[in-house]
Amino acid sequence: MPKHGKDRTHSKRSRANPMAAMMEGRQQGFTFNKTFGQHILRNPLVVKSIVEYAAIKPTDVVLEIGPGTGNLTQKLLETAKKVIALEYDPRMIAELHKRFQGTELIHKLQVIHGDAIKLKFPFFDVCVANVPYQISSPLTFKLLSHRPFFRCAVLMFQREFAMRLVAKPGDPLFCRLSLNSQLLARVGHVMKVSKNSFRPPPKVESSVIRMEPRNPPPPVNFSEWDGLVRLCFSRKNKTLGGIFRNKNVLQLLQKNYDLFRALNDGKPTADKKLRKNKKSGKKLSTSDFAVKEVIANTLQETKLGDKRSAKLSQDQFLSLLAAFNKNGVHFK
Repeated sequence: MPKHGKDRTHSKRSRANPMAAMMEGRQQGFTFNKTFGQHILRNPLVVKSIVEYAAIKPTDVVLEIGPGTGNLTQKLLETAKKVIALEYDPRMIAELHKRFQGTELIHKLQVIHGDAIKLKFPFFDVCVANVPYQISSPLTFKLLSHRPFFRCAVLMFQREFAMRLVAKPGDPLFCRLSLNSQLLARVGHVMKVSKNSFRPPPKVESSVIRMEPRNPPPPVNFSEWDGLVRLCFSRKNKTLGGIFRNKNVLQLLQKNYDLFRALNDGKPTADKKLRKNKKSGKKLSTSDFAVKEVIANTLQETKLGDKRSAKLSQDQFLSLLAAFNKNGVHFK
């Protein structure tokens, strides 16, 4: 029967590749939780490559997020001084203890039970993670805001998310995520990973990226930067001139403009017509905003008014933000 044929195939593969057999055998009896995005990496060649890309030193403390049943953990323990495994699922924690208890590696392993997004990270030199799709973005930026700085992170993501992280201006996938991550780190794609490398196989392919935080970080207020980038990528294929003529955008920036001036020199800039219209509830027109001329002059000064966000470089965005801030326009 087909079932028996499948068992014989697994038996042949186990004899041909003892390591694969060990990895697969460790995972028998689990019902993987789709809510947690559980897909256990079982390809020993991929495991080996991830450890190599991490360039782990014998003195390193490694933070592994989502160790699962410990296939990657074992290789990390064999290389690093210490591995801190952060796991949400108690069943996986029990499997980790079962796997390493009584071995010479157990004294190098610390297991923490909790949510990687909510817990405060301990000190570490290198981070390695097979990241569930639903926490990809928050985990990426939690790592990039972590202090003290770590040396690098080698992270497995769904392919599309990984390619967004590394996308360059003009690429169809270039987006706010690309700009923000590349502002804070050097990010590179290092390898593709087939969905057949996991158990159970996910519906999509995966990729591994290597991320090195910029130390020191760029001299820019990230809240201001993200506010500008968020606004520009709300319509990334529209010209900046068109985006900044939008009435809702002008209303927001006028409020920030007035607040900034009031806090810094006690001179709010909203004219009497604007305040009167607000008080009466009269519908505002773009001509009511004093900040409109400041924005137009700034775009002319930077020569970026006819440019589109999708094709602007990081340096151009930094220049634009600096010019806006110099002229009293703020985004937080």
